Amino acid sequence: MSWVLNLQPDLILGGPILSLTQDILHHHQLKGLVLDVDETLVPFNSSEASEELMEWVAEIRQVASLWLVSNNLSESRIGNIARSLNLDYFLGAAKPSRRKLKEAADAMSLPVERVAMVGDRLFTDVLAGNRLGMFTILVEPMLDPTKTELFSPIRDFEVWFSQLLGVSLTGKQQNFTKPDRSR
Repeated sequence: MSWVLNLQPDLILGGPILSLTQDILHHHQLKGLVLDVDETLVPFNSSEASEELMEWVAEIRQVASLWLVSNNLSESRIGNIARSLNLDYFLGAAKPSRRKLKEAADAMSLPVERVAMVGDRLFTDVLAGNRLGMFTILVEPMLDPTKTELFSPIRDFEVWFSQLLGVSLTGKQQNFTKPDRSR
């Protein structure tokens, strides 16, 4: 499988994770979500989940199992976020390694084909999920609204570089078909 196909998300939300709905999960027959933390659920420097995120988790957990998988090594920060959302978690996942994603799917007792990897980064979240055979969902980063510059330099570079490689990140919003990765 080529790098380009491994970097291609199955679904691009075009908004933050809060725009991921039960209807989207039902449409794709997803029963579990592996969620990145930094800039997917909370801004990078935040150690608390917003009330809006807590409400989203309560709604989504009615139809899907949830698990946090972060590359971050801060037990106090990631653990605090996970506890506030009442979710299990792994830290130090070393994504794009697939190991912790597989462990999370196994802990949810779900086949990887029924689990989506949801994140804001192509070279960690999307790449890891695609390498494992998960459905992959790219979301816009959750950035700190108090900052004057609302951009994510690493993600912006990844998007630019991926597009140079031929990854299509336009016109895939709410794309309900999985690309053929057999090539």
